[in-house]
Amino acid sequence: MTTKAASLVTQAKQWATNYGAYSNGEEGHSLTAPLRVRANWDAGDADAVAAMFTDNGSMLMGDEQLKGREEIRSWLAEAFAGPYKGSRLRFEPVEIKMLHADCAFMVAEGGFLLAGEDEVAPERSSRITFVSVRTDGDWRVLSYQSSPVKG
Repeated sequence: MTTKAASLVTQAKQWATNYGAYSNGEEGHSLTAPLRVRANWDAGDADAVAAMFTDNGSMLMGDEQLKGREEIRSWLAEAFAGPYKGSRLRFEPVEIKMLHADCAFMVAEGGFLLAGEDEVAPERSSRITFVSVRTDGDWRVLSYQSSPVKG
């Protein structure tokens, strides 16, 4: 196996651990959208994060309810250039429920790591919810909400 192939296998195995108890079935499929949001957040790519949302998607950040891809993209572009530069999003699914064949609700625990941090600081610990929907065969995020857990 070439070095590049070995690296890709290692990356795939690492990515697979992100699914936790939901590595199979429709719950696992629905989890791909939140995980893609997380990967794009970690890359600091506001355009790619926003693209993971439905046209009418929403994202609650602090006290701001962002509606639609453009509001999400704009807010994140500013955040990634300022206070969230180099930040990473972390979460572990606690529960995923299929509400319909094409709609899933996920509750997770996690939060944001600021640049240079290895674990979520207690003051940024959050309970996170995602509502994901399947449209045109692909999963997208309809709603993201992060609520602080007092540490």
